[in-house]
Amino acid sequence: MIPIGQHQDLIILRHTSVGLYLGDEEETEDVLLPNKYCPEDFTLGEKLRVFVYRDYEERKIATNLEPKILLHQFAFLRVASVSAVGAFLNWGLEKDLLVPFREQRQKMEEGRWYIVYLELDKETDRLYATNKIEKRLTNIELTIVVGDEVDVMIMKKTDLGFSVIINQQHEGLIFESDIFTKLNIGDKVKGYVKQIRDDNKIDISLQPIGFENFNDPNCEMILAKLQANKGFLPLADKSTPEEIYEALKISKKTYKKAIGTLYKQRKIILEADGIKLV
Repeated sequence: MIPIGQHQDLIILRHTSVGLYLGDEEETEDVLLPNKYCPEDFTLGEKLRVFVYRDYEERKIATNLEPKILLHQFAFLRVASVSAVGAFLNWGLEKDLLVPFREQRQKMEEGRWYIVYLELDKETDRLYATNKIEKRLTNIELTIVVGDEVDVMIMKKTDLGFSVIINQQHEGLIFESDIFTKLNIGDKVKGYVKQIRDDNKIDISLQPIGFENFNDPNCEMILAKLQANKGFLPLADKSTPEEIYEALKISKKTYKKAIGTLYKQRKIILEADGIKLV
């Protein structure tokens, strides 16, 4: 059986007037790749990488369009429409993705964006999305250790910072004190495992572990000044020691050392007329 909701490397079995029929190694089933998705040049027996899902008539169909979400993964998607059966999400394919009402934490609204998880109804073999996402995350058996670089999706704002999805599996937290750039729900960023607590709660840093050891209070002070000034300070290499001291109460030598550290940490951009938050 050819599974749906994921990419497949399928064999071209035959060419018809409506497109190419593709199958797996066992040749237990075939699916249609419609003409509009067929390559100009092909050979019977060669393999094509496609995504398989169900069309409007609930038939399995192949496409070379790239979906914005895969089976058992999370993504930030926009509601294209709402109907009597639920909300439909734009996920990059011709047929929109259904979020049944029972899988909505709150009533979804057309035009709004939500983090969802792609599931498969095993009884009907149909794909659906849910935004009841917390129960799809688990920290019981961790696949990461302190210091690992991880893929992070910003999930929601909390009193402590931002709750995040780690490697499409675990839940973690970026503390407000570790955030030096603007974050939005649904953003995908690189993160680093800063700490794993006794209860398997995970703290995430946006900079490689160890970089913070090179920080000093001057770096933190400059970052705070940047945040308070809409991300920009008009202090550049040509600024006089007096201008720097008046603005920051530190010497020009100390200032240059601090911004050098921040630049290496990719927290700031050096511009001709000043420094800017990344």
